[in-house]
Amino acid sequence: QIVLVSGHLDSWDVGQGAMDDGGGAFISWEALSLIKNLGLRPKRTLRLVLWTAEEQGGIGAKQYYQLHKENISNFDIVMESDEGTFQPSGLGFTGNAKARDIVKEVMTLLQPINVTDVYDNADGTDIDYWMRDGVPGASLRDDLSKYFWFHHSQGDTMTVQDPNQMNLCAAVWTVVSYVIADMEEMLPR
Repeated sequence: QIVLVSGHLDSWDVGQGAMDDGGGAFISWEALSLIKNLGLRPKRTLRLVLWTAEEQGGIGAKQYYQLHKENISNFDIVMESDEGTFQPSGLGFTGNAKARDIVKEVMTLLQPINVTDVYDNADGTDIDYWMRDGVPGASLRDDLSKYFWFHHSQGDTMTVQDPNQMNLCAAVWTVVSYVIADMEEMLPR
């Protein structure tokens, strides 16, 4: 059984892609790194996917889906960060009401950093195939007020990234992925 965390590596042609979507790739990598460094071993596999060709039509996501869709019943949740890594506020979530209640409970663990909201509908080109087939999905929600200042522009460089905000995003990704991967049962569908 698999809990998938992800971001995409490709960038728009005019920028470095540090925010879109290097930040999402980084926090996904960091989540697994933190869990490993803490010596935690969840009941389910945590899988990191660094998607390719998202900006060119989602070719990498389609290929991954084609290769793994026969095991769809083993995918517990698919998570994608692709809206920047600014100050986080919560998760967008796609899934049934019982699964949403569980995710809301998981998010209460993040009260100390004031990131507890669960919004309707996860977004993510790379996880859409899975969600359409009923796999619960989550996407990081954060402060979008500056996102379109840099989105697909020459300004999308490492100087856009705030290490403290990225750490908070990584904390959200780490807690959510680990707790869901370590629950007794998979999220209901």
